[in-house]
Formats: sequence, structure tokens, C-alpha cells
Amino acid sequence: MTPLNRFALVVLVSMLVGAGLGAALVKRMEPPTAVLAPPVGPGGLSAEISVATYTPVEVDALPGWITDSVAPALPALQRSCARFTKFPAEEVVGPGAIARPARAWQDACKALAQVTEGDAALRAALARDFTAYRVGPVQTQDGAEDQAAHDRGTFTGYYEADLNGSLTRSGNYQVPIYGRPRNLVTVDLKDFLSPSVELPSGVPASLVGRVMPIAGPDGQGAPRGGQVRPYYTRSEIDSEGAIAEDADVLVWADDPVAVHILHIQGSGRVTLPDGQVLRIGFAGHNGRAFKGIGSILLEAGELKPGEASMISVREWLALHPAAATTYMNRNTRYIFFRRLDPAETDAGPIGALGVSLTPLRSMAVDPRYIPLGAPVWLDTADPDGVSMQRLMVAQDVGAAITGVVRGDIFWGHGEAAFLKAGRMKSSGSYFVFVPRALGTSGAAAN
Repeated sequence: MTPLNRFALVVLVSMLVGAGLGAALVKRMEPPTAVLAPPVGPGGLSAEISVATYTPVEVDALPGWITDSVAPALPALQRSCARFTKFPAEEVVGPGAIARPARAWQDACKALAQVTEGDAALRAALARDFTAYRVGPVQTQDGAEDQAAHDRGTFTGYYEADLNGSLTRSGNYQVPIYGRPRNLVTVDLKDFLSPSVELPSGVPASLVGRVMPIAGPDGQGAPRGGQVRPYYTRSEIDSEGAIAEDADVLVWADDPVAVHILHIQGSGRVTLPDGQVLRIGFAGHNGRAFKGIGSILLEAGELKPGEASMISVREWLALHPAAATTYMNRNTRYIFFRRLDPAETDAGPIGALGVSLTPLRSMAVDPRYIPLGAPVWLDTADPDGVSMQRLMVAQDVGAAITGVVRGDIFWGHGEAAFLKAGRMKSSGSYFVFVPRALGTSGAAAN
């Protein structure tokens, strides 16, 4: 990028964040869709990324390849395939060495559609039509570390939250769960740059904000256009009612801590007074920085290192309701939801890929390194130290799920799932499956 172009870009970003941008130049935030191989992660991750290595391995060398019952992962794979069929054939899926045109995925999915029930048939299809790659960061010291040890990262868990709520505000039901605000917009910076201009490292690919009308020259009369300003913080939304006129309340909950956990998990089941269950899913966020409540309590000295599991956090917040509000507001990111159609509620919540998640088979990843929809072989342990060597599918993302080797396992819903997900923080590694190059045996070839 030339100095002139870089200067122009800095001015553009400053204008967007500071003085604002005409409302005619922005587009409204859409519900999450599939993420293929974005230059940045969702929610404004930095464009500056680490370099990943992808080392091909034989499937027989995958830890637990024979012992895992892979067949239960087939429905999750088929949901991914349903998404791949909708992409243009030449759309590039995946980064760098594992990039493949969508048609390669579509051909591999045709073969998967013919797989009969049973572990052996699915193993055979994966071995025939896909190549497995060990994923890891580039070593900083050439040859100084064992590669297998270097390629390890952190694996956590999440679940579909359970809450009590009411469609009307009454009694104990005083905590709003908001739908996506009508004045929430996203600005794609690349829409305002020439194709030859690249965003500098550290500059997000998009900005999320709100439209603020500009009054006429005399300060009165009809607005003349508008500006985009940073969206309201959690404190402004919850404590000051900043979006009361701009967003609908989907449901009123009875527990602010449960709602905060819902924001972290991204989806939930709300039980209404008559026993009806309302399913809600992610519909957008306010563009503010995410900070985990566990980290906030650790920094404040309220919890000791090693005590910041979601279980301990929930207990502490429940015992200290006044302080809980202060600390929860330090996580300025705010999540907005949508009611899920009844047709969507017979399976798991909807992930970033746009498909229902499968307990213990779906996982959230950083899509800068793992393409959404891809099969992933996981090698880690659950919170009780039990080995988890199994076939997973990358179908979701998360604000805290960043890095070359980083995953978040979906455990399902209910208290049992919470107790597993809330305690999980395990070291491990993974391998991504991508279709073999087109043109040789099977559906595809390496």
C-alpha cells in the first residue's frame, strides 16, 4: 500500500469511528451466515493473523481413528454439505494450503450422501475422498520444539442456556432479552476502498454502529441524512434503557446472571410460565469488545487463579447481585437474539454456519484457520480427564475462540451440559479434513 493510500485509509477509518458516515452508505446487519475463508474473523477480529501450518497425515495415524464411533457425526456432516451446495462452484473455501473450490466440497458431499449407516462406511469415505491435515502455528524456533507438542492449543466448551421467562413484563420477569435493534448497522470498510488497497494489520474489516440523524441547518425540521456512531455499551443498554425505542423485547427473564450467561453462549431455551419453551438464537451484537466475566472477576481479585470456571462465576454472581451488575457491565459487548422458527427447534441451536448444532459433534473454531463446515478430528480430554478423540464438525464461531489451535465444543443443553461446558479447559490438538484435489480416484484426489 502506498503512503498516500494508507493515509487515505486512516482518514476513512477515523471518519467512520469519529465524525460518522452518511446513513446512505451503510447496510443493515444481517443474521449470521456461512463464513468461508474471511480475511478476518467475525465480530471485528483483527486483520493481523498468525501463520498456520497444515501437515498432511494418514488417517490411520489419527489418534483414536478406529475407536471413535464416527457414525453419529454423519448428520452434522450432512448439514454442512447442505450449506456447501449453495455456494458458487468456484468460491474458495479455506485458507492457504487447505483452500479448495466449493465444487470440490460439493463433489465430496455427493459421496458422503451415499454413505450407509455404520462407522466403517464413513471412515472409508473420509479416507478415500478427504486429506487430513494436522493444524498448528509456525514454530518460532526452527527445530527447537517437538512439532506435536507445538501444535497443541486450548479447547473449552459451551452449551445452549436454559432460562425462565415471560412474554410480558410482570413480577420477577424484569430482565429484557432484546431482538436486533432497528438502528443497528454494519459498515464494510472494503466497500469504500479500491481493490488494490488492503486494510492495515489491526484494522477490523467491518464496523458496527448506530445511525444518528442529523438535524437541519437551524437545528430544527426534518433530519438531513445521518451519521454512524459506535453502538451503545452494555451499561447504556441495561442501566440507561438506551435502546428501549429501537429494539423489541423478545421475552422478559427473571435472572440477570442467566441472561449474561445467555449472551456468552449465544443461544438458549426459555421456559414460559405455561410450560411452553421458546428457542432463541444469535441475531447480532453491538460491535463492542468482548471480555469474559471470569477474567473480569480474576482481575478484580474476587476469584483466585484456577477458580474462574463458569460454574464458579455463576455462583459468585448469584451471591453478590449488586457487584455482579458492575462487573457484568465491564463486558461491553451485548448480544441480540431472534426467535427460532418452530421448524428449527427440533434440533440444536443454529450456529454461525447456519445449521443446527449437534451435541459433542459440533464445535466452534476460528474461521481464519479452519473453514466452517469442515470435518475436524479432535484429540483432547473432557473436564474429568476422559479422552476425547473423535470426529467433530466446525459449525460455529465465538468472540473468544481465536487462534490457530483453538476450539469450543458444543455440549448440548440443560444443567448437565452446563456442568461439563463450564469446567472444560483442556489442552489438545486437531486435524482438519479437506477434499482431495479434483480429477483422480473417488470424488476427489489429493
